[in-house]
Amino acid sequence: METQVKAIRIEHHGGPEVLKLVSVDVPGPAKNEVTIRQKAVGLNFIDIYFRTGLYQHALPHGLGFEASGVVEAVGADVRHLKVGDRVAYGQSPIGAYAEARNVPADRVVKIPKAVGFDEAAAMMLKGLTVQYLFRQTYRLQGGETILFHAAAGGVGLIACQWAKALGVKLIGTASTPEKAELAKAHGAWQVIDYSRENVVERVLELTDGKKVPVVYDGVGKDTWLASLDCLQPRGLMVSYGNASGSVEGVNLGLLAAKGSLYVTRPTLGTYVPTQEKMQAAADDLFDLIKKKKMHINIGQRFALEDAGQAQDALAGRKTTGATILTLD
Repeated sequence: METQVKAIRIEHHGGPEVLKLVSVDVPGPAKNEVTIRQKAVGLNFIDIYFRTGLYQHALPHGLGFEASGVVEAVGADVRHLKVGDRVAYGQSPIGAYAEARNVPADRVVKIPKAVGFDEAAAMMLKGLTVQYLFRQTYRLQGGETILFHAAAGGVGLIACQWAKALGVKLIGTASTPEKAELAKAHGAWQVIDYSRENVVERVLELTDGKKVPVVYDGVGKDTWLASLDCLQPRGLMVSYGNASGSVEGVNLGLLAAKGSLYVTRPTLGTYVPTQEKMQAAADDLFDLIKKKKMHINIGQRFALEDAGQAQDALAGRKTTGATILTLD
């Protein structure tokens, strides 16, 4: 059965002004889909990359990859979900900025009672990102000292808490003293205010000259070289985002000169390719919430029609923690 809902669409690339609130038809779900009446939608830098055209998708299109809500209809071949289930997703096809939509069922997980809709929308993409970074890309054992850029952001505050739960000393970076304090309050061992301090020098001091075995860098171009300089010989540079622009023109000789370094450019989709792996990663995340070892900090809430303002705040580094669109 087809229903009509409000959704954000873009017809061409540009600034926040290209986001338009329109009415769209949501058909009944295909055999491998579920229809979700959404309660909250998570905002992420990747949404801005698609809006500006840094990442390409055929126009016109929606935006957003993570949300939470209630299952309204279930496709014929779907077995793990039923109407009325409380669910969330963090790795859907583009188009989460909507009141309701159809989503492939293998991208959707049930959320436990301990997790609210706002929390789920705020943490699925970000939390699953930290899960694959810390538990799969470079599997932290506990006892390591690591460097994590943008520690006061949505991903960063989850990373601070997860590192603490694992017994890992997380050195974060942040742009203001207030953001540095926020990251420390969420479990960062030390935070470097990069507007006032030299990141490489501080990492050397904090590690007694040993540097770190792994750097997690979602900032991209602006932090690339400094990140490499913070790594131990044979250390791993995990470049997982481009908040400051893409890393380009990489000189492989630099990796040799700086100590036979490794580099990976991972994405979440490769680490959770099946419904089983997606649910397992989500359960890892939900378990920390249930044990009260993690709290999701939602710094900002916006209405769906104010999605442009929300993206502007995110891009302008005016946000802390997660930003969500609420649909209730």
